[in-house]
Amino acid sequence: MRRRGCYVEARQEPIEGMKHFKPREAHSFLQNNAQAVLVDCRSEMEFLFVGHPSGAHHVAWNDGPDWTINPHFVGQVKKIASVDRPVVLICRSGQRSVDAGMALEQAGFSEVINVLEGFEGPLDEQHQRSKVSGWRKEGLPWEQT
Repeated sequence: MRRRGCYVEARQEPIEGMKHFKPREAHSFLQNNAQAVLVDCRSEMEFLFVGHPSGAHHVAWNDGPDWTINPHFVGQVKKIASVDRPVVLICRSGQRSVDAGMALEQAGFSEVINVLEGFEGPLDEQHQRSKVSGWRKEGLPWEQT
């Protein structure tokens, strides 16, 4: 994935203002910017049972059983953060959070940051996550409900 003004290879769509940080960069940004808000946009089951970054707010971008996009996503994020606060988005592997981030940017959020690799990262050769990269693999603070 590339930064500002380039294309996300999987989507072939321009990403204008969104920033993309690896997990350690995102964690550092959150530690150094008290106004920043971390939003986990995975499903409720992922958030609760797989675990989530400590301090993350949960607002699902899409959720089961039908996996349609949450029509209230932007409004729910606005309840947590105003449009002028930095919003850091994380999902499982860094893909859903790009789509969620584009929706926030279209709604006027001025600083949106996507966490590359997400919480669990990509699948490894044995089809397991959290072995190659991601928030959890990096040993960053997380919890499980």
